[in-house]
Amino acid sequence: MKKFRDMKLYRNPANVFMICMTLVLVIILICPLAALFSKAFLTASGDFAGLENYVKYFSTPALSVSIKNTMVVSCAAAVLGTLLGFLYAYGLTRTKIKGKTFFRYVAMIPLFLPTVVHGLSLVYLFGKQGMITGLGWDIGLYGRTGIILSEIIYTFPQAFLMFSIALNYADGRLYEAAETMGCGALKKFTHITLPSVKYTLINSLFVCFTLAFTDFGAPKVLGGNYNVLATDIYKQVAGQFNMNMGAVVGTLLLIPAVISFGVDRVTSGKNSEGISSKAQALKIKESKTRDGVFYLICGGISLCLLGLVAVLFVGAFTKYYPYDMGFTLENFKFNPSTGGFQSFLNSIGMSLLTAVVGTVFVFVYAYFIERGKCNRIFKNTGRMLSSLPLALPGMVIGLGFIFFFNQKDNPLNFIYGTVIILVLANIVHFYSVPFVTASGALKKLDKEYENVADSLKIPAWKTFCQVVVPLSLPAVLEIFMYYFMNSMVTVSAVVFLYSAQFKIASIAITHMEEAGDIAQAAAMSLLILLINVAARGLYEVCRRLSTRERGAREGAGKARVHLFKGKVQGSL
Repeated sequence: MKKFRDMKLYRNPANVFMICMTLVLVIILICPLAALFSKAFLTASGDFAGLENYVKYFSTPALSVSIKNTMVVSCAAAVLGTLLGFLYAYGLTRTKIKGKTFFRYVAMIPLFLPTVVHGLSLVYLFGKQGMITGLGWDIGLYGRTGIILSEIIYTFPQAFLMFSIALNYADGRLYEAAETMGCGALKKFTHITLPSVKYTLINSLFVCFTLAFTDFGAPKVLGGNYNVLATDIYKQVAGQFNMNMGAVVGTLLLIPAVISFGVDRVTSGKNSEGISSKAQALKIKESKTRDGVFYLICGGISLCLLGLVAVLFVGAFTKYYPYDMGFTLENFKFNPSTGGFQSFLNSIGMSLLTAVVGTVFVFVYAYFIERGKCNRIFKNTGRMLSSLPLALPGMVIGLGFIFFFNQKDNPLNFIYGTVIILVLANIVHFYSVPFVTASGALKKLDKEYENVADSLKIPAWKTFCQVVVPLSLPAVLEIFMYYFMNSMVTVSAVVFLYSAQFKIASIAITHMEEAGDIAQAAAMSLLILLINVAARGLYEVCRRLSTRERGAREGAGKARVHLFKGKVQGSL
């Protein structure tokens, strides 16, 4: 007790707020993880089993083969997704091709759709009655081939974004020096370009591997008899109600995620040097051959991505593909048994609620950590907890929530089966990226705002609301949009948590595909795409307006700071 008095926790409201918010994060992050791990070492009756569940899993051939299958598809998706992402980013950053803005937006298409839909589009193209299959090219979609293709679509935008950022930073002096020494284009590429993005390359491989390793949507639609770990969890939990074995598979899904998390920490530390302040912008020279090659590469990838959306239109607006290609709107009259149109409205409501609550919590928590007058121990604890969700797959979060919140003796049991638990799962699942965004924005603000406010005895909440939030509005909008879009398309984090009374669109698409209503699944997919594109367009408009006004606000803010300083000095 004396220790707490010495720290004066009870006299510092910031510490009290920090403790409360950290406690919330512990309840929705650490407690579910602890429940998951404990379940893996217990029997169905609740007795301690040690490693018995793991031995049983690995000794069952039908189950243990899933690990090998998951490794195969994940490695293939990581290599090919990283390669395509690098080539696409190189074309947009190191060539003079036209239409770069168009190509950049097209690359984002997979992010606007659930991974289930990627598989659904491939069915329309390469399935038994697919458009391309009808031309005589049967690739044997169902199984390993289909999963790999779908995972490449899923991981490509992630790799592209990482390489796009890395390739944008280049010191033109290195390339000029190489030209002076007579180095050709290939030598400059292998000795300057590749070494400059080597850590991004390593990080991309691990990120893409982890995304493919833990994805549920693609294997669910295209897997067939080709089992992977994600579908194993679904079968064990939803099919056989074997929660203990589901927990075992969930802990296995954590392995690549944790490794990827560690690699990201190491590579980001080594890659934090940046470029010299004396660096010169890279001047891209004319090369018709190079630009022609990258037109083909970027154009071909864009055509494939646009084709995935085009076939959804075909499926959604035709009567009975491929036998009756007449136009119809009947597919938008969704069957209530699979969720109906209400599931789409539920998704919008859940996503908005996630975006509002998640944005407020993340930004306020980041503010206390970066700029609040809190105890350093609390700040470091907050930073550590905020980085953990980056290493947690969605299905692991969903399982942990089941094991923790579904316990009868848990006072929070009442939220199980409600929209609240879906919102909390999404907040945790997508937490780390918004937190990094908020922290980065808050670190850039001048510390003088709080110092002057303290001198004039202005309440901290007023400084936060009237100065910090307006100046950080672009970051706040970005966090809101990130939460909204990801909540609209998520499957893995909520597949175990939704109730029959509150289905969401991404889950409804899965059920429609299971029931054979792929036309209705395509129609629902288009609605998700439409709402995400509209939200993204609105975000771009708001971002530009806030950017224009930000300079004026910053100038006014600095003027107020100088005015406040003058008043304080005059009073002294």
